[in-house]
Formats: sequence, C-alpha cells, structure tokens
Amino acid sequence: MRLTWLGHSGFRMEVGEAVLLIDPWLVGNPAFDDTRRAEAIGGATHVLLTHGHFDHAADAVAIARELSIPAVGVFDLVEPWGESEGIEVLPFHRGGTVRLADVAVTMVAASHSSSLEGGAQPVYGGSPAGYMIAHGGRTTYLSGDTDIMADMAWMGELHAPKVGILCCGGHFTMDVERAAWAARRYFDFETVVPCHYATFPMLAQSVEPLRDALPGVDVRLPAVMETIEI
Repeated sequence: MRLTWLGHSGFRMEVGEAVLLIDPWLVGNPAFDDTRRAEAIGGATHVLLTHGHFDHAADAVAIARELSIPAVGVFDLVEPWGESEGIEVLPFHRGGTVRLADVAVTMVAASHSSSLEGGAQPVYGGSPAGYMIAHGGRTTYLSGDTDIMADMAWMGELHAPKVGILCCGGHFTMDVERAAWAARRYFDFETVVPCHYATFPMLAQSVEPLRDALPGVDVRLPAVMETIEI
C-alpha cells in the first residue's frame, strides 16, 4: 500500500487496483500546496468520505465530477448528491461492505457528528464513520474523526487491522494520549499513521509523542504530500 498524506485528514491511498482519495480537503486547507492538486488527485478511482464536515468533504463533489469517479460514504451524505450534483455515488451504511475495485471497505462507527454548511444552520450529514479497508489479507483501520469508543474492542477483535490511521490532534477528536491508549487497549497494530493535527491553532502541532506512547509500533509521520510504503 502506498499512502500519501494530503494534510489534515486527507489521504491518497493506493491499494490493490484502487486509488482512494480519503477526505480530500484541498481548497482552503492551510497545510496543502494548491499547486500540487493535480498530483494529489490524478488517477483516483474513488472519493471515500468519513463524514460531512467541510474539512473532510468540501471538495468531494468537485473532485468526483472532475474525475468522473464515485463519491463513497454513508447513505444520508452521498445519496442526495447523485441527483442534486449529478455525480456518481455509492452509498452504504454501518456494517455494510462495498467493493472498490479489488478492495473491500467496511463501514464502522465513529464517535463524532456530521453536517454540511447550510447558511445560518448546518445541514444534516448522516452518521460519522470509520472504515476497515481490506486487501491481500491485510486490513487498515481508518478511524475518521472520533473519540475512544467501546466499539473499538469488537472492531479490533473481528477485523484485526494491522495498520491504523488515527486522528489524534485533540479538541475535536481524541488527542495523542487517548489515541495511544485506544491503540494499546483495543488493537494490535504493526503500523500507525496519525492525522487531524497541525492544521489549526487549537490542534496539536506535533504528534511526535505518539512514538513514545506506542513502543513496538512503527509510527509513521509523513510530511504533507510525502508518499510512504506500508
């Protein structure tokens, strides 16, 4: 698997025959260099969304339309876009599994909220989600925006992910200490990649302590637009 951090919670994941753009917030993302947009999205096969907040989904429709690829996510979020935005969508829900090329993606719970910007009041955006992304006998857990959940116990036991992409910037999600605790308690990760940090002043600007908190785990801290092999 080749993983490129797009800043914040965005990733380009090249796995099997799929190239997944995960929560690709590029326009207005202070961590992302706009001149590298074509490089970030080129050849993508799917847009995969964890929830509707602007810092995850603001670019989803534009990218899906530009590349003629489906937006994949919880039913309440992506289904309306098929008609209102004229893009291809692949809606599903918690417990469901979809095939994205030769990759199996199962939606699991996340403890957060989800909405779209809608003038004076936010617009309902369905349930927030995480994903278990399986290919070639190995599973990656994408936490989405979340706090620690008791559900992580059965998720870790049932899916046995060896790679964790974990939010850990604090304020809006679990912080480094909580993410590390969840990783130790509920999972047996070989590799962890942190996200949702350094973008805004209220978020942790460094997650280097995650390495000390997870001895024996390969904690990877790629720079924005750096591609790592896992």
